[in-house]
Amino acid sequence: MDAQTRYRHAAARDRADAAMWNTNEGLARTALRRLQDRALRRQLGRLAQDSPFYQDKFAGIDLGAIRGIGDLPRLPFTVKTELRESLHAAPPFGRHLGVPIAAVVQMQASSGTTGSPSYVALTESDVSAWAEMTARTLFACGIRPGDLVLHAFSMAKGFVGGVPMFQALQYMGAIDIPVGADGGVDRLLRACADLRPRAIIGTPNFLLHLAEQAPAIVGQPAHALGVRRLVVGGEPGGGIPAIRAQLERAWGARCCELLGGTDLGVAYWAECDHQSGMHMVCEDHIITELLDPDTGTVIAFETGATGELVYTAIGREASALVRFRSGDHVEVLGTDCPCGRSGPRIRCVGRTDDMLIVRGVNVFPSAIQSVIADMVPQTNGVMRVLRDFDGHATQAPLKVIVERGPDADPADDPALKARIERHLRDALVFRADVRLTDPDTFDKPGVAKVALSIRNFP
Repeated sequence: MDAQTRYRHAAARDRADAAMWNTNEGLARTALRRLQDRALRRQLGRLAQDSPFYQDKFAGIDLGAIRGIGDLPRLPFTVKTELRESLHAAPPFGRHLGVPIAAVVQMQASSGTTGSPSYVALTESDVSAWAEMTARTLFACGIRPGDLVLHAFSMAKGFVGGVPMFQALQYMGAIDIPVGADGGVDRLLRACADLRPRAIIGTPNFLLHLAEQAPAIVGQPAHALGVRRLVVGGEPGGGIPAIRAQLERAWGARCCELLGGTDLGVAYWAECDHQSGMHMVCEDHIITELLDPDTGTVIAFETGATGELVYTAIGREASALVRFRSGDHVEVLGTDCPCGRSGPRIRCVGRTDDMLIVRGVNVFPSAIQSVIADMVPQTNGVMRVLRDFDGHATQAPLKVIVERGPDADPADDPALKARIERHLRDALVFRADVRLTDPDTFDKPGVAKVALSIRNFP
Protein backbone atom coordinates (compact mmCIF):
# COMPACT_ATOMS: atom_id res chain seq x y z
CA MET A 1 0.00 0.00 0.00
CA ASP A 2 1.56 3.32 -1.02
CA ALA A 3 1.45 6.46 1.12
CA GLN A 4 -1.05 8.15 -1.19
CA THR A 5 -3.57 5.33 -0.76
CA ARG A 6 -2.92 5.04 2.96
CA TYR A 7 -3.81 8.66 3.78
CA ARG A 8 -6.12 9.62 0.93
CA HIS A 9 -7.67 7.50 -1.76
CA ALA A 10 -5.95 8.37 -5.03
CA ALA A 11 -9.29 9.08 -6.74
CA ALA A 12 -11.06 10.68 -3.76
CA ARG A 13 -11.62 14.08 -5.39
CA ASP A 14 -13.00 12.41 -8.53
CA ARG A 15 -15.84 10.85 -6.54
CA ALA A 16 -17.44 14.04 -5.21
CA ASP A 17 -20.34 13.86 -7.67
CA ALA A 18 -20.67 10.07 -7.77
CA ALA A 19 -23.94 8.36 -6.84
CA MET A 20 -22.10 6.29 -4.22
CA TRP A 21 -18.54 5.99 -2.94
CA ASN A 22 -17.98 2.48 -4.36
CA THR A 23 -19.98 0.81 -7.13
CA ASN A 24 -19.99 -2.44 -5.11
CA GLU A 25 -22.67 -0.80 -2.94
CA GLY A 26 -25.06 -1.25 -5.86
CA LEU A 27 -24.06 -4.76 -6.98
CA ALA A 28 -26.84 -7.00 -8.26
CA ARG A 29 -27.67 -9.70 -5.72
CA THR A 30 -26.47 -12.58 -7.93
CA ALA A 31 -23.07 -10.96 -8.55
CA LEU A 32 -22.76 -10.08 -4.86
CA ARG A 33 -23.61 -13.63 -3.82
CA ARG A 34 -20.87 -15.08 -6.06
CA LEU A 35 -18.35 -12.63 -4.59
CA GLN A 36 -19.39 -13.42 -1.02
CA ASP A 37 -19.37 -17.18 -1.52
CA ARG A 38 -15.81 -17.15 -2.90
CA ALA A 39 -14.57 -14.87 -0.14
CA LEU A 40 -16.29 -16.97 2.54
CA ARG A 41 -14.61 -20.20 1.41
CA ARG A 42 -11.24 -18.49 1.34
CA GLN A 43 -11.75 -16.98 4.80
CA LEU A 44 -12.89 -20.22 6.43
CA GLY A 45 -9.85 -22.02 5.07
CA ARG A 46 -7.54 -19.36 6.44
CA LEU A 47 -9.15 -19.34 9.90
CA ALA A 48 -9.07 -23.13 10.10
CA GLN A 49 -5.31 -22.93 9.55
CA ASP A 50 -4.36 -19.78 11.50
CA SER A 51 -6.90 -19.19 14.30
CA PRO A 52 -6.73 -21.46 17.39
CA PHE A 53 -10.10 -20.09 18.48
CA TYR A 54 -11.83 -21.16 15.26
CA GLN A 55 -9.88 -24.38 15.02
CA ASP A 56 -11.66 -25.36 18.24
CA LYS A 57 -15.06 -24.04 17.14
CA PHE A 58 -14.86 -25.78 13.77
CA ALA A 59 -13.75 -29.13 15.22
CA GLY A 60 -15.82 -31.94 13.71
CA ILE A 61 -17.27 -29.73 10.95
CA ASP A 62 -16.54 -30.52 7.31
CA LEU A 63 -15.56 -27.04 6.11
CA GLY A 64 -15.30 -28.38 2.57
CA ALA A 65 -19.08 -28.70 2.62
CA ILE A 66 -19.48 -24.98 3.32
CA ARG A 67 -19.70 -23.67 -0.23
CA GLY A 68 -21.52 -20.41 0.37
CA ILE A 69 -23.91 -18.31 2.43
CA GLY A 70 -26.62 -20.94 2.31
CA ASP A 71 -24.38 -23.28 4.29
CA LEU A 72 -23.54 -20.80 7.07
CA PRO A 73 -26.18 -22.23 9.48
CA ARG A 74 -23.97 -25.33 9.71
CA LEU A 75 -21.43 -23.22 11.60
CA PRO A 76 -21.79 -22.21 15.26
CA PHE A 77 -22.40 -18.64 16.36
CA THR A 78 -19.68 -16.53 17.97
CA VAL A 79 -20.85 -14.56 21.00
CA LYS A 80 -19.35 -11.73 23.02
CA THR A 81 -18.65 -13.83 26.10
CA GLU A 82 -16.47 -16.16 24.01
CA LEU A 83 -14.44 -13.22 22.79
CA ARG A 84 -13.90 -12.01 26.36
CA GLU A 85 -12.74 -15.50 27.36
CA SER A 86 -10.46 -15.61 24.33
CA LEU A 87 -8.92 -12.25 25.23
CA HIS A 88 -8.38 -13.39 28.81
CA ALA A 89 -6.77 -16.65 27.68
CA ALA A 90 -4.26 -15.06 25.31
CA PRO A 91 -3.77 -11.31 25.83
CA PRO A 92 -3.56 -8.82 24.27
CA PHE A 93 -5.72 -9.87 21.31
CA GLY A 94 -7.00 -13.32 22.19
CA ARG A 95 -6.92 -16.75 20.64
CA HIS A 96 -8.98 -15.40 17.74
CA LEU A 97 -6.19 -13.04 16.56
CA GLY A 98 -5.55 -15.15 13.47
CA VAL A 99 -2.28 -13.50 12.34
CA PRO A 100 1.25 -13.25 13.78
CA ILE A 101 1.35 -10.34 16.20
CA ALA A 102 4.12 -8.83 14.09
CA ALA A 103 1.49 -8.21 11.40
CA VAL A 104 -0.61 -6.01 13.72
CA VAL A 105 -0.20 -2.28 13.04
CA GLN A 106 -3.12 -0.81 15.02
CA MET A 107 -5.49 -1.65 17.85
CA GLN A 108 -8.86 -0.31 18.97
CA ALA A 109 -11.10 -0.91 21.95
CA SER A 110 -14.83 -1.06 22.54
CA SER A 111 -16.48 1.20 25.10
CA GLY A 112 -16.84 -1.67 27.57
CA THR A 113 -20.41 -0.70 28.43
CA THR A 114 -21.41 -4.38 28.69
CA GLY A 115 -18.24 -5.58 30.45
CA SER A 116 -14.50 -5.31 29.94
CA PRO A 117 -13.49 -3.56 26.70
CA SER A 118 -12.79 -5.71 23.67
CA TYR A 119 -9.33 -5.11 22.24
CA VAL A 120 -9.31 -5.49 18.49
CA ALA A 121 -6.24 -5.88 16.27
CA LEU A 122 -5.83 -4.64 12.72
CA THR A 123 -3.28 -5.41 10.04
CA GLU A 124 -2.33 -2.86 7.39
CA SER A 125 -4.93 -4.41 5.08
CA ASP A 126 -7.57 -4.22 7.84
CA VAL A 127 -6.87 -0.52 8.45
CA SER A 128 -7.37 0.12 4.74
CA ALA A 129 -10.59 -1.91 4.70
CA TRP A 130 -11.98 -0.04 7.73
CA ALA A 131 -11.26 3.28 6.02
CA GLU A 132 -12.97 2.08 2.84
CA MET A 133 -16.06 0.78 4.64
CA THR A 134 -16.43 3.88 6.78
CA ALA A 135 -15.93 6.19 3.79
CA ARG A 136 -18.92 4.51 2.15
CA THR A 137 -21.11 5.22 5.16
CA LEU A 138 -19.98 8.84 5.47
CA PHE A 139 -20.50 9.40 1.75
CA ALA A 140 -23.99 7.89 1.92
CA CYS A 141 -24.77 10.25 4.83
CA GLY A 142 -23.80 13.23 2.67
CA ILE A 143 -20.15 14.00 3.47
CA ARG A 144 -18.06 14.74 0.40
CA PRO A 145 -14.36 15.05 -0.47
CA GLY A 146 -13.18 18.54 0.42
CA ASP A 147 -15.69 19.00 3.24
CA LEU A 148 -14.60 20.41 6.58
CA VAL A 149 -15.98 18.02 9.21
CA LEU A 150 -16.16 18.85 12.91
CA HIS A 151 -15.29 15.72 14.89
CA ALA A 152 -17.62 15.50 17.92
CA PHE A 153 -17.30 11.78 18.66
CA SER A 154 -14.84 10.93 21.43
CA MET A 155 -11.24 10.93 20.24
CA ALA A 156 -10.02 9.08 23.36
CA LYS A 157 -9.90 5.58 24.88
CA GLY A 158 -9.35 3.78 21.60
CA PHE A 159 -12.99 4.20 20.51
CA VAL A 160 -13.59 3.54 16.81
CA GLY A 161 -15.33 6.89 16.53
CA GLY A 162 -11.93 8.49 17.20
CA VAL A 163 -8.78 7.62 15.26
CA PRO A 164 -10.42 5.22 12.75
CA MET A 165 -13.13 7.79 11.96
CA PHE A 166 -10.39 10.40 11.47
CA GLN A 167 -8.58 7.99 9.13
CA ALA A 168 -11.73 7.38 7.10
CA LEU A 169 -12.45 11.08 6.63
CA GLN A 170 -8.85 11.65 5.57
CA TYR A 171 -9.02 8.65 3.20
CA MET A 172 -12.12 10.00 1.46
CA GLY A 173 -10.59 13.45 0.98
CA ALA A 174 -12.52 15.33 3.68
CA ILE A 175 -10.75 17.43 6.30
CA ASP A 176 -11.35 16.38 9.90
CA ILE A 177 -11.35 19.08 12.60
CA PRO A 178 -10.06 16.79 15.37
CA VAL A 179 -11.43 18.43 18.51
CA GLY A 180 -13.51 15.49 19.71
CA ALA A 181 -16.13 15.39 22.43
CA ASP A 182 -13.20 15.17 24.86
CA GLY A 183 -12.22 18.71 23.85
CA GLY A 184 -15.39 20.01 25.45
CA VAL A 185 -18.45 21.94 24.35
CA ASP A 186 -16.75 25.33 24.42
CA ARG A 187 -13.87 24.32 22.13
CA LEU A 188 -16.15 22.47 19.71
CA LEU A 189 -18.54 25.38 19.31
CA ARG A 190 -15.74 27.92 18.95
CA ALA A 191 -14.16 25.76 16.24
CA CYS A 192 -17.57 25.54 14.57
CA ALA A 193 -18.00 29.32 14.64
CA ASP A 194 -14.42 29.97 13.44
CA LEU A 195 -14.16 27.32 10.73
CA ARG A 196 -17.77 26.94 9.54
CA PRO A 197 -17.62 23.18 8.81
CA ARG A 198 -20.12 21.78 6.36
CA ALA A 199 -20.70 18.69 8.53
CA ILE A 200 -20.54 17.51 12.13
CA ILE A 201 -20.22 13.90 13.29
CA GLY A 202 -21.19 12.77 16.80
CA THR A 203 -23.78 11.12 18.99
CA PRO A 204 -27.31 12.52 18.61
CA ASN A 205 -27.81 13.55 22.22
CA PHE A 206 -24.45 15.33 22.35
CA LEU A 207 -25.16 17.24 19.13
CA LEU A 208 -28.47 18.38 20.61
CA HIS A 209 -26.60 19.57 23.69
CA LEU A 210 -24.11 21.46 21.51
CA ALA A 211 -26.97 23.23 19.78
CA GLU A 212 -28.53 24.22 23.10
CA GLN A 213 -25.25 25.75 24.27
CA ALA A 214 -24.40 27.64 21.07
CA PRO A 215 -26.09 30.98 21.91
CA ALA A 216 -24.35 31.23 25.29
CA ILE A 217 -20.90 30.25 24.01
CA VAL A 218 -20.62 31.77 20.53
CA GLY A 219 -23.48 34.27 20.60
CA GLN A 220 -25.33 32.63 17.71
CA PRO A 221 -27.93 29.90 17.37
CA ALA A 222 -26.58 26.64 15.98
CA HIS A 223 -28.55 27.03 12.76
CA ALA A 224 -26.56 30.20 11.97
CA LEU A 225 -23.19 28.38 11.99
CA GLY A 226 -23.39 27.09 8.41
CA VAL A 227 -23.57 23.34 9.11
CA ARG A 228 -25.43 21.43 6.41
CA ARG A 229 -24.96 17.80 7.46
CA LEU A 230 -25.23 15.99 10.77
CA VAL A 231 -23.96 12.40 10.84
CA VAL A 232 -24.93 10.63 14.05
CA GLY A 233 -24.40 7.21 15.58
CA GLY A 234 -23.11 5.40 18.64
CA GLU A 235 -26.39 5.44 20.57
CA PRO A 236 -30.16 5.47 19.96
CA GLY A 237 -31.68 8.73 18.78
CA GLY A 238 -30.70 9.32 15.19
CA GLY A 239 -33.46 7.03 13.95
CA ILE A 240 -36.11 8.40 16.32
CA PRO A 241 -38.24 10.85 14.30
CA ALA A 242 -38.82 13.32 17.15
CA ILE A 243 -35.13 13.51 18.07
CA ARG A 244 -34.11 13.79 14.42
CA ALA A 245 -36.58 16.64 13.96
CA GLN A 246 -35.10 18.44 16.97
CA LEU A 247 -31.58 18.04 15.57
CA GLU A 248 -32.49 19.23 12.08
CA ARG A 249 -34.44 22.20 13.43
CA ALA A 250 -31.69 23.23 15.86
CA TRP A 251 -28.86 23.05 13.32
CA GLY A 252 -30.76 23.82 10.12
CA ALA A 253 -29.08 20.75 8.65
CA ARG A 254 -30.03 17.33 7.31
CA CYS A 255 -29.40 14.48 9.78
CA CYS A 256 -28.47 10.95 8.69
CA GLU A 257 -27.61 7.96 10.85
CA LEU A 258 -24.91 5.30 10.65
CA LEU A 259 -24.36 2.05 12.55
CA GLY A 260 -21.36 -0.18 13.17
CA GLY A 261 -19.32 -1.67 15.97
CA THR A 262 -15.77 -2.23 17.12
CA ASP A 263 -15.74 -5.96 16.41
CA LEU A 264 -16.39 -5.62 12.66
CA GLY A 265 -15.40 -2.07 11.79
CA VAL A 266 -16.28 1.54 12.46
CA ALA A 267 -19.52 1.71 10.47
CA TYR A 268 -21.11 -0.39 7.74
CA TRP A 269 -24.76 0.71 7.74
CA ALA A 270 -25.73 4.23 6.65
CA GLU A 271 -28.64 6.34 5.52
CA CYS A 272 -28.74 8.01 2.14
CA ASP A 273 -30.49 11.28 1.31
CA HIS A 274 -33.85 9.50 1.16
CA GLN A 275 -33.59 9.04 4.95
CA SER A 276 -35.61 5.84 4.86
CA GLY A 277 -33.43 3.52 6.91
CA MET A 278 -29.77 2.54 6.94
CA HIS A 279 -28.36 0.60 3.98
CA MET A 280 -25.82 -2.18 4.42
CA VAL A 281 -23.10 -0.67 2.22
CA CYS A 282 -20.25 -3.14 2.87
CA GLU A 283 -21.61 -6.50 1.76
CA ASP A 284 -18.39 -7.29 -0.10
CA HIS A 285 -16.60 -7.10 3.29
CA ILE A 286 -19.22 -8.48 5.69
CA ILE A 287 -21.89 -11.15 5.24
CA THR A 288 -24.98 -10.23 7.24
CA GLU A 289 -27.65 -12.66 8.41
CA LEU A 290 -30.95 -11.83 10.09
CA LEU A 291 -31.67 -14.15 13.00
CA ASP A 292 -34.98 -14.85 14.70
CA PRO A 293 -33.73 -14.71 18.31
CA ASP A 294 -36.64 -16.81 19.57
CA THR A 295 -36.13 -19.78 17.23
CA GLY A 296 -32.44 -19.35 16.32
CA THR A 297 -33.29 -19.63 12.63
CA VAL A 298 -32.10 -17.34 9.84
CA ILE A 299 -34.83 -15.32 8.15
CA ALA A 300 -34.84 -13.38 4.90
CA PHE A 301 -34.25 -9.65 4.66
CA GLU A 302 -37.78 -8.76 3.62
CA THR A 303 -39.75 -5.60 4.32
CA GLY A 304 -41.26 -5.81 7.80
CA ALA A 305 -39.00 -8.61 9.05
CA THR A 306 -37.42 -8.14 12.48
CA GLY A 307 -34.49 -9.93 14.10
CA GLU A 308 -30.91 -9.79 15.35
CA LEU A 309 -27.99 -9.01 13.04
CA VAL A 310 -25.31 -11.72 12.69
CA TYR A 311 -22.03 -10.90 10.94
CA THR A 312 -19.23 -12.81 9.20
CA ALA A 313 -16.13 -10.85 8.16
CA ILE A 314 -14.94 -12.19 4.81
CA GLY A 315 -11.90 -10.01 4.16
CA ARG A 316 -10.62 -9.38 7.66
CA GLU A 317 -7.14 -10.65 8.61
CA ALA A 318 -6.75 -9.92 12.35
CA SER A 319 -9.56 -10.47 14.88
CA ALA A 320 -11.82 -11.90 12.18
CA LEU A 321 -15.23 -13.18 13.31
CA VAL A 322 -17.60 -15.81 11.92
CA ARG A 323 -21.36 -15.67 12.61
CA PHE A 324 -20.92 -13.05 15.33
CA ARG A 325 -24.17 -12.28 17.16
CA SER A 326 -24.15 -8.49 17.35
CA GLY A 327 -27.02 -8.05 19.79
CA ASP A 328 -28.48 -5.36 17.50
CA HIS A 329 -32.20 -5.88 16.91
CA VAL A 330 -33.53 -4.33 13.72
CA GLU A 331 -36.58 -3.93 11.56
CA VAL A 332 -36.18 -4.25 7.79
CA LEU A 333 -37.67 -1.19 6.08
CA GLY A 334 -36.98 -2.20 2.50
CA THR A 335 -34.70 -3.99 0.06
CA ASP A 336 -34.23 -1.39 -2.67
CA CYS A 337 -33.89 2.38 -2.95
CA PRO A 338 -33.89 5.09 -5.63
CA CYS A 339 -30.29 5.91 -4.61
CA GLY A 340 -29.15 2.71 -6.34
CA ARG A 341 -27.68 0.97 -3.29
CA SER A 342 -28.76 -2.65 -3.25
CA GLY A 343 -28.19 -3.50 0.43
CA PRO A 344 -31.26 -3.90 2.66
CA ARG A 345 -32.47 -0.89 4.65
CA ILE A 346 -32.97 -1.26 8.40
CA ARG A 347 -33.85 0.66 11.54
CA CYS A 348 -32.17 -0.42 14.78
CA VAL A 349 -34.78 -0.84 17.51
CA GLY A 350 -32.40 -1.73 20.37
CA ARG A 351 -29.82 -4.10 21.75
CA THR A 352 -30.12 -7.47 23.48
CA ASP A 353 -28.13 -6.06 26.41
CA ASP A 354 -30.71 -3.28 26.87
CA MET A 355 -33.92 -5.23 26.31
CA LEU A 356 -36.27 -5.58 29.27
CA ILE A 357 -39.16 -7.98 29.72
CA VAL A 358 -42.08 -6.33 31.53
CA ARG A 359 -44.77 -8.87 32.39
CA GLY A 360 -43.82 -10.89 29.29
CA VAL A 361 -43.54 -7.90 26.93
CA ASN A 362 -40.17 -7.08 25.32
CA VAL A 363 -39.36 -3.40 25.81
CA PHE A 364 -36.34 -1.47 24.53
CA PRO A 365 -35.43 1.75 26.38
CA SER A 366 -34.85 3.43 23.01
CA ALA A 367 -38.53 2.81 22.17
CA ILE A 368 -39.53 4.51 25.44
CA GLN A 369 -37.22 7.41 24.54
CA SER A 370 -39.04 7.77 21.22
CA VAL A 371 -42.41 8.15 22.96
CA ILE A 372 -41.06 10.68 25.48
CA ALA A 373 -39.36 12.70 22.74
CA ASP A 374 -42.72 12.99 20.99
CA MET A 375 -44.11 14.72 24.10
CA VAL A 376 -41.89 17.81 23.99
CA PRO A 377 -42.51 20.51 25.33
CA GLN A 378 -44.65 18.83 28.00
CA THR A 379 -41.50 16.84 28.77
CA ASN A 380 -37.87 17.78 28.27
CA GLY A 381 -37.51 14.74 25.98
CA VAL A 382 -35.15 13.19 28.55
CA MET A 383 -35.88 9.91 30.32
CA ARG A 384 -34.21 7.04 32.13
CA VAL A 385 -35.49 3.58 32.95
CA LEU A 386 -34.97 2.73 36.63
CA ARG A 387 -33.82 -0.91 36.67
CA ASP A 388 -34.23 -1.55 40.40
CA PHE A 389 -34.66 -5.30 39.89
CA ASP A 390 -32.34 -8.21 39.19
CA GLY A 391 -31.86 -9.45 35.65
CA HIS A 392 -33.85 -8.26 32.65
CA ALA A 393 -37.40 -9.16 33.68
CA THR A 394 -39.94 -7.70 36.07
CA GLN A 395 -43.57 -8.38 36.90
CA ALA A 396 -44.05 -4.88 38.34
CA PRO A 397 -44.80 -1.73 36.33
CA LEU A 398 -41.55 -0.44 34.85
CA LYS A 399 -40.32 2.72 36.57
CA VAL A 400 -39.56 5.47 34.05
CA ILE A 401 -38.06 8.77 35.20
CA VAL A 402 -38.99 11.68 32.93
CA GLU A 403 -37.79 15.27 33.03
CA ARG A 404 -40.76 17.61 32.80
CA GLY A 405 -40.57 20.43 30.26
CA PRO A 406 -38.83 23.67 31.30
CA ASP A 407 -42.13 25.58 31.37
CA ALA A 408 -44.21 22.77 32.89
CA ASP A 409 -45.78 23.43 36.28
CA PRO A 410 -44.96 20.73 38.88
CA ALA A 411 -48.51 21.16 40.14
CA ASP A 412 -49.64 19.52 36.89
CA ASP A 413 -47.48 16.43 37.46
CA PRO A 414 -50.37 14.02 38.23
CA ALA A 415 -52.06 14.78 34.90
CA LEU A 416 -48.77 14.63 32.96
CA LYS A 417 -47.81 11.35 34.66
CA ALA A 418 -51.15 9.80 33.65
CA ARG A 419 -50.78 11.10 30.08
CA ILE A 420 -47.25 9.66 29.67
CA GLU A 421 -48.26 6.30 31.15
CA ARG A 422 -51.20 6.11 28.76
CA HIS A 423 -49.00 6.93 25.74
CA LEU A 424 -46.47 4.28 26.76
CA ARG A 425 -49.19 1.67 27.26
CA ASP A 426 -50.82 2.48 23.91
CA ALA A 427 -47.56 2.56 21.94
CA LEU A 428 -45.52 -0.22 23.60
CA VAL A 429 -48.12 -2.38 25.40
CA PHE A 430 -46.61 -2.30 28.86
CA ARG A 431 -47.46 -0.64 32.17
CA ALA A 432 -45.15 2.13 33.34
CA ASP A 433 -44.84 3.87 36.68
CA VAL A 434 -43.69 7.34 35.60
CA ARG A 435 -41.75 9.51 38.06
CA LEU A 436 -41.46 13.15 36.98
CA THR A 437 -38.41 15.18 37.86
CA ASP A 438 -37.01 18.65 37.25
CA PRO A 439 -35.44 19.65 33.91
CA ASP A 440 -31.68 19.02 33.80
CA THR A 441 -31.83 16.37 36.55
CA PHE A 442 -29.58 14.13 34.47
CA ASP A 443 -26.07 15.03 33.35
CA LYS A 444 -25.82 16.60 29.94
CA PRO A 445 -24.41 14.38 27.17
CA GLY A 446 -20.65 14.37 26.79
CA VAL A 447 -17.91 11.93 25.84
CA ALA A 448 -19.71 8.80 27.05
CA LYS A 449 -22.76 7.35 25.37
CA VAL A 450 -26.04 8.21 27.03
CA ALA A 451 -27.18 5.27 29.19
CA LEU A 452 -30.98 5.08 29.08
CA SER A 453 -31.13 2.63 32.00
CA ILE A 454 -29.93 3.40 35.54
CA ARG A 455 -29.85 1.38 38.78
CA ASN A 456 -30.51 4.15 41.30
CA PHE A 457 -32.88 7.09 41.43
CA PRO A 458 -30.93 10.34 41.01
